[in-house]
Amino acid sequence: MVVSPKKINKQLAEIRFRKVGGKYLLTNDLGRYLWLSEEQYEQVLNGPLEEDSELYARLRDKEFLKDRQYSNRAAKIYRSRYEFLGGGPNLHIMILTLRCNYTCLYCHASREPMKAFEFDMSKETARQVVDMIFETTNPAINIEFQGGEPLANWDVLRYVVDYAEEVNKEKGKDLAFTLVSNLSLMDDEKLDFLVHHNIYVCTSIDGPREIHEKNRMYKGGSSYDLTVSWVKKFHDAYEKLGYDLNLFHVDALMTTTKYSLPYWKEIIDEYLKLGLKSVHLRPLNPFGFAEKTWKEIGYTSDEFIDFYNKGLDYIIELNKNGVEVIERMAAIYLTRILSDRDPNYMELRSPCGAGIGQIAYNYDGKIFTCDEGRMMAQMDNDMFQMGTIGKESYPELIESDAVRTLVLASIQDAIPHCATCVYKPYCGVCPIYNLSTQGDLFGKMPSNGRCKNMMANFDRLFEILMTEDDEVLKIFDRWITVKLRQIDACDPY
Repeated sequence: MVVSPKKINKQLAEIRFRKVGGKYLLTNDLGRYLWLSEEQYEQVLNGPLEEDSELYARLRDKEFLKDRQYSNRAAKIYRSRYEFLGGGPNLHIMILTLRCNYTCLYCHASREPMKAFEFDMSKETARQVVDMIFETTNPAINIEFQGGEPLANWDVLRYVVDYAEEVNKEKGKDLAFTLVSNLSLMDDEKLDFLVHHNIYVCTSIDGPREIHEKNRMYKGGSSYDLTVSWVKKFHDAYEKLGYDLNLFHVDALMTTTKYSLPYWKEIIDEYLKLGLKSVHLRPLNPFGFAEKTWKEIGYTSDEFIDFYNKGLDYIIELNKNGVEVIERMAAIYLTRILSDRDPNYMELRSPCGAGIGQIAYNYDGKIFTCDEGRMMAQMDNDMFQMGTIGKESYPELIESDAVRTLVLASIQDAIPHCATCVYKPYCGVCPIYNLSTQGDLFGKMPSNGRCKNMMANFDRLFEILMTEDDEVLKIFDRWITVKLRQIDACDPY
C-alpha cells in the first residue's frame, strides 16, 4: 500500500508499506527499505517527528524524509537504478533453428523435426542480423544463440561468431556470446571453438537422472548422461587452461514441473555434485508446448512457493556450512534490494526490457520484442513482431507499435496493485505472461500467478533480511557481487 504525505505527516516522502513477519516494511521509489514496529509505524504516519530522535535519523538516512537536498540525492539514485532506460538493447537473441532432437514436456520453442532444414537461419539472414545488432546504442552486446537446438545449425553459429568479432574490431563494443543448448550435438571441435572464443554456455539440468529424463526426453539415448558428460568436459577444458572454475563453468537452468516438487533437496544436491555454482529454481511458464501439457506437469502457486522456500532455505544453510552455491532468482532480487545496480533481468524492470533491453531474431528474419513475443507468434499471435530484417531500419524497429505497446503495458505506476505495492522498487511485470494467462496485457495482479509467486519470494527474502543475521548478510553480499570472466583476446581460429 502507498501512503501520500499530503494526507499525513508532511515531513515524509511517499512511502509504501506491508506487514511482514510481525513488523511493518516501508519502502520508497529509491529502493530503500526500513523496518518499523507498530508503535513506530503509527508515529511515522501521524507525526511530527522530533528531529533529534533515533527514528527521525533512520528515516532521513533511508531517504524517507524530504529536506532541501532530497531532490538532488533522489535524482542521483534514480539515474543509477534506471540507467538501462538510456542504454538501448544489449541482449540479442538469435534463433538459429527451430529444429530440435529433444521432446521436452515443457518446450517453449515450438520445436520442429531434425530433418526440417527449412527452419534454419541462413548465413545471409545471419549476416543481416549481426549488422542490425551492431546498430544498437548500447556499448555492450550479448548475442545469445537459441533454438530449437542451436547446435543443429553449427555452421551458422560459427559464422556469426567470426563475423561479429570481425565487425567489432571497428565498432569496439563490449561483445559477448551465450549458447543455450542441450549439448547433445556437441563434439570436441565445437567444444574447442566455444572455449577459445569465451562463449558462455548454458544448459538445462532438471535434477537427478529420473527427474531430468522425465522432463527432457531424448530418443537418441540418455539426455541426462549426455548433458552431464559434456558439462564435465567443459570444466576439464577450463581447468586445463588454468581458468578459475568459480568464473569459468557451464551454467545450468532447471524448470520446475509437478514431478520436481518433492525433490528440492535432491535437485540442489545434483547441482553440487556436478560442480555447478548456482541453482535457478524456476517456475514453469505457460508458453509453447507447456501450455498444452499444463494438466500433466503444472501445479498451484502455493505448491511452487513451498518448493522454492524449502530450496532457498537449504541453499542458505549449505552456504553457512561452507558450501558456496547461489540461488539465482534470489540473487537477482537481492541485487535490486541491496544495491542500485540493474541486474539486467528484463522482467524486473519498469518498463520491462521487451524491445528496449532485448530483441529476438527468428530463423526467418522476423524480429520480436523478446523471446516470449516470438513464442506467441508460434502460437499464431504476431502482435509482438517489431519488423523483418531488411525491411525496417533500427530506429523504426525501436519505435514500432509492438515496442510502444509493451513499454506502456509494463510501467508499474500505471498498473493497479503494482503502483501501490511495497515491492514495486524491486519488481517488474511481463505483459506477455499476463496476456497468455489472463487475456490482458495489463495483468489482474491479485489473481496473477506470477505476481503471487514473486510476492511470496520477496516476503521470504525480507523475512530473512529482518533477522539482520550477519552471516546471512555476508552470504547475500557475495551472491550479488559481480565478477566478470575474461581471457586474452583470441587469435584467428
